[in-house]
Amino acid sequence: MTAAPMPRAARAIRSLLPGAADYRDVRRTWKGDLVAGITVGIVALPLALAFGVSSGAGAASGLVTAIVAGVVAAVFGGSNVQVSGPTGAMVVVLAPIIAAHGLGALAIVGVLAGLMVLAAGILRLGRAVTFIPWPVIEGFTLGIAVIILLQQVPSALGVPATEGVNAIVGAVDAVTRTSWPDAAWALAVVAVVAAVMLAAPRIHPLVPGSIIAIVVATVMTTLAAAPVATIGELPSGLPAPVVPAIDLETLGALLLPAATVAALAAIESLLSARVAATISDTGPYDADRELVGQGLASVASAVFGGMPATGAIARTAVNVRSGGRTRLAAVLHAVLLAGIVAIGAAVVAAIPLAALAGVLMVTATRMISLATVRTVMGATRADAMVFVGTAIVTVSVDLITAVLVGIAVAAFLALRTLARSSGVHREELPAPAEAGDERIALFRLEGALFFGAAERMLQRVGALRDVDVVIIRMSQLQLLDATGAQVITELIHALERRGVTVLVKGIQGRHLELATRVGVIASLRHRNHLFDDLAAAVEHARSHARRTAEAHG
Repeated sequence: MTAAPMPRAARAIRSLLPGAADYRDVRRTWKGDLVAGITVGIVALPLALAFGVSSGAGAASGLVTAIVAGVVAAVFGGSNVQVSGPTGAMVVVLAPIIAAHGLGALAIVGVLAGLMVLAAGILRLGRAVTFIPWPVIEGFTLGIAVIILLQQVPSALGVPATEGVNAIVGAVDAVTRTSWPDAAWALAVVAVVAAVMLAAPRIHPLVPGSIIAIVVATVMTTLAAAPVATIGELPSGLPAPVVPAIDLETLGALLLPAATVAALAAIESLLSARVAATISDTGPYDADRELVGQGLASVASAVFGGMPATGAIARTAVNVRSGGRTRLAAVLHAVLLAGIVAIGAAVVAAIPLAALAGVLMVTATRMISLATVRTVMGATRADAMVFVGTAIVTVSVDLITAVLVGIAVAAFLALRTLARSSGVHREELPAPAEAGDERIALFRLEGALFFGAAERMLQRVGALRDVDVVIIRMSQLQLLDATGAQVITELIHALERRGVTVLVKGIQGRHLELATRVGVIASLRHRNHLFDDLAAAVEHARSHARRTAEAHG
């Protein structure tokens, strides 16, 4: 007796949940996963601290995010090698939210954003990220890098950051408030960190330059009793989970910021997972399950006092390059960070904030690929416009607005190109020529007849004079939308009112239903004015032209 097949809804839900298959290769890959987990944990530590401080949530919040979200996203996400945690892009979005609504809003925003991302995964919206054009992605990546760099200027100069202002304004304000002799130590720390991080890859690609740089800077400032601000006291373990209280007034105030965070979390996580799938042989990723995992990770992180999380492209790449092949590596990276918090919280507290600023400055510069910039700028003028515009809006306004503007501009330019590729061409009638052919106009429609191109056809054909019959040849038409069909209907009505007979040839089967619903077929004088064969349509037109000439003769 065979088991009954699993209902479709149950299969859909099951596909979004973890299973034993996620770890079927662990026996074969556990050594590589162990090395990768330790390597990624070492790389993630300074970044988690730095992103927490830079966002305004604090270093502890960054660590909690890397630990809690790192485990949850690894277990429930849709990628075998994705490493999640706090990221620079999320910091760029969170910093103004915390400045405007206070640190107390962080948990609420995290829970709301996580639930939105979770819902997007359940609703199977994961593939939507594929509609974001490449120039838009590169444009907001460049903008994020610039913002991260500018946000570190106050810490690099040893002055408090001005809250609630644009990154450019904040950087300029920090420069004007700096007492230059007092800034020497902070600048020296940044210089040392940058030098170590830039030199480390020359020794070996897997040398953890950021950790070495942090250690060198901390030892240097501690021995010299340098007057620099440090991270300060950290908890020696994870805080107790607390579910934030949400009332209607708070919900109304934070719903839009949460939606912004959710959109960013979804976009960045899916992009990171897609990149990971292209650089590793660990199998494809499940976009919808990835959203489910990232949504749960943000909720869990918020409950423990962390920040909303996303997939981290840089840490994911390190994981793959270090030998990570299963989810075990990402889980181990979070376990390592938890161990550091439990054992070395006092040591971490002595890290200078300027050292973290140096780490993020180098990280930001590495986000900018000059080769990619040259490629995008040299592709087409439209791509260059979208790339530059997205980057400018990202820096001057915010990231989500930049993505929306970039997509809108890219869509407009693509539609304009598509409209220009469409054509309305007048053709000669098939030989041999007959008397009266000059009273017949044969038009071939090709390409796309949609709302962006339909008006041009209406003007071209509608301007005809001194003809008795018009043949509209539609067999070469690749795209027809409701606007295009409506324009053809209006054109037929206009020509028929002038006494011009209209014949339509070659409506494709995929366009026939739309043409019928909109009224193209009904607008013809007779049903037999619709043809599948050009020769038959031309013969009918010539016959009609002869009768018209005889009637006027």
